[in-house]
Amino acid sequence: MDLTSVIIAVAGVAGTLGGSLLTQRGSERAKRREIELIRDHEEIRENRSLRRTCYAELNRDARQFTTALSRHLHVMRERGAEDTDSAALDEAKNAHRDRYSEAQMIAPEEVLMRANVVNQALNRVYGQVKRLERGAPEPGETMETAAQAQYEVWDMLRTMRTAMRHDLGVAHEVRETARS
Repeated sequence: MDLTSVIIAVAGVAGTLGGSLLTQRGSERAKRREIELIRDHEEIRENRSLRRTCYAELNRDARQFTTALSRHLHVMRERGAEDTDSAALDEAKNAHRDRYSEAQMIAPEEVLMRANVVNQALNRVYGQVKRLERGAPEPGETMETAAQAQYEVWDMLRTMRTAMRHDLGVAHEVRETARS
């Protein structure tokens, strides 16, 4: 055997081993990328699920607070609010406050802007209702103005819900029959 044959044999063995090593490294790199993609996908899915839950609860509690304000105004007109009526209103307010606080940590800016509008409107109506309940309304505050302000919150809630649905990628389809 001459030196050339030995060199060729060594190069062949080194090439075979090196090729196997490079193939293994490439495979490991591809597997790591795949795992990272799966983790990223799972994180996106978990984040969306967290937002979906938060949005559903915020929407529910804001609607319940709005309804509680309406109910409280009716009670005040009919017979005057009692402690249990005020407690029910405060419970709805507190539930909304908790959901809104959670949304402040989770929701993107567009949704948070809409939720903030709803939160401020609900708190203004709540303040007006409480002042009326105490018999110390500010100038221009009446049962009618409070009821109108409470009614206007429903449009704000729809706008907030639309922003939430958009963030979650839920298509907002307008049905022609619903418009009629």
